[in-house]
Amino acid sequence: MGWVASVFALGLMMALLHRVTAGSPVEARATLALGFLLLVALAGGDLAKRARLPRVTGALLIGFAAGPAWLGLIRRDEVDALQFVADAAVALIALAAGSELTLAALRTGRMALARLATGAIAFPFIVVTLVAWSVSRGLPIAAHQPWHDRLTVALVLGTLAAAASPAIAIALIDELRARGPFSRSLLAVTVAQDVAAPILFTVVLVASKALASGGALRLTVAGVAALELAGSLAAGVALGVLLVQYARLVQRQDGLWLVAAALLAAAAARLLRLEPLSIGLAAGFYLANFSPVESGRLRHELNRGAPIVYIIVFALAGAGLQLGVLAQLWPWVLLLAGLRVVSLRYGLRWAGRHPDVTPALARTGWLGLISQGGTAVALAQLARRAFPEWGVSLETLLVAIIGVHELAGPICFRQALVRAGEVLDREGEGAHGGEAALGGGTVVASGRV
Repeated sequence: MGWVASVFALGLMMALLHRVTAGSPVEARATLALGFLLLVALAGGDLAKRARLPRVTGALLIGFAAGPAWLGLIRRDEVDALQFVADAAVALIALAAGSELTLAALRTGRMALARLATGAIAFPFIVVTLVAWSVSRGLPIAAHQPWHDRLTVALVLGTLAAAASPAIAIALIDELRARGPFSRSLLAVTVAQDVAAPILFTVVLVASKALASGGALRLTVAGVAALELAGSLAAGVALGVLLVQYARLVQRQDGLWLVAAALLAAAAARLLRLEPLSIGLAAGFYLANFSPVESGRLRHELNRGAPIVYIIVFALAGAGLQLGVLAQLWPWVLLLAGLRVVSLRYGLRWAGRHPDVTPALARTGWLGLISQGGTAVALAQLARRAFPEWGVSLETLLVAIIGVHELAGPICFRQALVRAGEVLDREGEGAHGGEAALGGGTVVASGRV
């Protein structure tokens, strides 16, 4: 009850300060809001743990409750002003995720990884596209469109179904101290999905040019999506090179330099309209493969600061959730979200027919792929720009679907790790005796903390 009382007291205090500071500059209010979110999210994380839920879920729910969509203790302009901080924190999380991947391990399990990634990408894309098109006459955003425009809408919905969230994956893996092959394989698959989704989105837009009615599609957005992905990966490699040079020259203050690198990634993302998650993934991947010694040092610092970084990211993500559209579109949101989950399940069962994919991944791996986050939201924003006539309605539907996956995903991921035997259900600590995920080796180098 002490944590409940603490959250309640903090809420009352923030409500008072919310009224007192109503006329203050947004920067000052945003700083106050960030401090409040950190405190209540920490308490919410502990409450979630007591309920045997991931701390990430507690931070998301507390952020949503305090945010503009519910209690309004955090205003919309304050959430927008804190987006730069969120981007920097996401870059750090992605850096940690990328540093878990090595070329040697990927080559060892390349056939199994390819099979898993194909099932996790192709099945949701095909199933959601076909079903969405078949029922599109009843879908409010496409009901009055000709069949070819409805097919374009279905293709975009299918594309977003292929996206995942490496940030949530690495957050759960670190929180539960799961370092077995099952969790590493799932992390590798989510990274593959996150890279493939923008490429698939670009291909869909180019193909839709022949389908969409005149003026219904801005094809230049396809080029923007491709350039953003390529630019983000290039910026990430450049950031990785800078980190390596620093780590070799200076043998201390790694934590401060990581913060500076994250801020640099967030600034580059904002100025050049890049994706901070992709920048961090590319930087971490470069470090792990071309400078493993320095990567180990920096990863140690990342582990030390990981809890507070996760709280920042997911509390702000919760504050930014927009689920109000569920009141009008909840049958469609639940239908499309459910289709994605079912197709992920059968996609991994199909992958399990390959001899290198173990039964643990084939049976329960789909639970670890439900989460969606930053890349999916970025693609939803691009979809709004690509379709000027009904892009706003499409983005609203997509963001609601992403929000459902964002809330349900961490709970499902934890359950997947428990079933695989890589987490002690009672203690929430790593049990490194999980089943081998890929025959002949793992997707990620073993032993990396």
